[in-house]
Amino acid sequence: MTVTQKLSRTDMAQRVAADIPEGAYVNLGIGLPTLVANYLGEKEVFLHSENGILGMGPSPEPGAEDDDLINAGKQHVTLLTGGAFFHHADSFSMMRGGHIDIAVLGAFQVSVTGDLANWHTGAEGSIPAVGGAMDLATGARQVFVMMDHLTKTGESKLVDQCSYPLTGIGCVTRIYTDLAILDVTDQGLLVREIVADISFEELQRLSGVPLHQ
Repeated sequence: MTVTQKLSRTDMAQRVAADIPEGAYVNLGIGLPTLVANYLGEKEVFLHSENGILGMGPSPEPGAEDDDLINAGKQHVTLLTGGAFFHHADSFSMMRGGHIDIAVLGAFQVSVTGDLANWHTGAEGSIPAVGGAMDLATGARQVFVMMDHLTKTGESKLVDQCSYPLTGIGCVTRIYTDLAILDVTDQGLLVREIVADISFEELQRLSGVPLHQ
């Protein structure tokens, strides 16, 4: 079966943004999660970047980029009124000290028990890029993962046990994919919402791991 309707990356970012509560301190990981900043609307959310920023806003308009104002992924960002810059070490102290409410991270794999693998596939020639992911995975109060449900070759990124090097053990709270939104619970992966034009049975088949409703 071919999935003809699934969430775009913009749709996924909007869906994650809708679940971030007012007043939260949030770190957006490199790549797909950075899109979330553009869809927070008027909510007061304090965006943190591990290179030493608190109070980031959405992406700048074309032509308004400031080369001195970038996030950890070297993307241009804006700064909201009251935003602050500080030392890299202070930024990591915030992450490790439990001061981040939600970390939104990308992933190569997530296990049914919430283990996260997102920094290295182990493939020959690939460049490991752990950055602050391990600190965020263990220090944030909640970890939201944004990822495609399937790899480019059609394998599920939801697995019984991660085969890639781990970023964190049992750290993932919620998973947002282009097919579904799932919570990691003591009973396994709970499907909160199916966002594609497929049945629960088809989602189960594509996922390759036990799911619960």
